[in-house]
Amino acid sequence: MKTTKINNRKLSLSHVKYTLIYIILIPLINWSFTWAPMVQLPWVPDWAFNPVTIVTGLVLVARDFSQREIGHEVLIAMGLALFLTFVTSGGALAVASGVAFLISELIDYALFTLTSYKLSTRVLLSSSLAAPVDTVAFLYGASFIRDAQLTIPNISMSIAGKMFGAIIIWALIKNRLEKK
Repeated sequence: MKTTKINNRKLSLSHVKYTLIYIILIPLINWSFTWAPMVQLPWVPDWAFNPVTIVTGLVLVARDFSQREIGHEVLIAMGLALFLTFVTSGGALAVASGVAFLISELIDYALFTLTSYKLSTRVLLSSSLAAPVDTVAFLYGASFIRDAQLTIPNISMSIAGKMFGAIIIWALIKNRLEKK
């Protein structure tokens, strides 16, 4: 298996699996915002949302694990993923996604670099602070390429999806990695 060096460490593909998932998820989820149909909940009038908003939390979780794999080089991975978004979905969506990720990454950087909280706490705090801000930033940008993206249902479902993923990862880390 081919290896490369990051931070003077030899890495194989198996050592960057979450980074690869992160790089693939970003353009895939961004691209799906260009075509996914809005879903109307029959029991809640005027509550239509883009179903992709539910899975956006996977990106934040993948980023947290990618950051553990490659450190601050996660910014290179994000740049590559945004380039792929540009190629697959256009510049406007790449900029919207880039701004949202920049906001989220700055919050992550502050929590992961400047605090000494346990990893589980940092994951939960990072998602709690970043999810609302980066969701609004992304959906605002996405609304320029497709109507009805910056809506309360989309914001709510996106934040709920992100926090659901964060809570699962928080529990896994707390119960498996931090019990050692």
